[in-house]
Amino acid sequence: MKAISQVVTFSRYLMLVLLFASFQNTAIAQKFAVVDINKVLENMPEYETAQTEIDRLADAWRQEIAQEYDQIKGLYNKYQAEQVLLSDDARKQREDEIMDKEKQVRDLQRVRFGPEGELFKKRQELVKPIQDRLYEIVETYASERGYDFIFDKGGDLGIIFANPLYDKTDDILNRLK
Repeated sequence: MKAISQVVTFSRYLMLVLLFASFQNTAIAQKFAVVDINKVLENMPEYETAQTEIDRLADAWRQEIAQEYDQIKGLYNKYQAEQVLLSDDARKQREDEIMDKEKQVRDLQRVRFGPEGELFKKRQELVKPIQDRLYEIVETYASERGYDFIFDKGGDLGIIFANPLYDKTDDILNRLK
């Protein structure tokens, strides 16, 4: 998993280097800036509200799933205590019940927290409109100021250093007001 992450990070870095290299001859004519999108989002009250709602929902679902696992643990402990007294058929039935309950809880986890689960959909519903609004503001800002590129300083592109002269985060924050 770590190796995949390193490959992805390296690929992004390589893409950035190639992008700059391809514009080497015309670099003088190119205008670019950096914006810390995370900082901007953190200063948007509607984003904080959305994050709070998402966190509240996720915590409630985690608690629900933890309670389900506690019930399974109780069933298993009861089965362990009574196992010697049960017939083979009764033991098999109890084991099947426990396994079915575990499967139900794993399915619930997948439905709630999976890649296309309810949490993902809720995040899309609450956060995507905010991000879209922010990107429209950045795009308008870039067009008005004649920027060819605006990089996310807080993103995964691997910007190690950016001259503060090119940091336009505060300009974007002012446009949100």
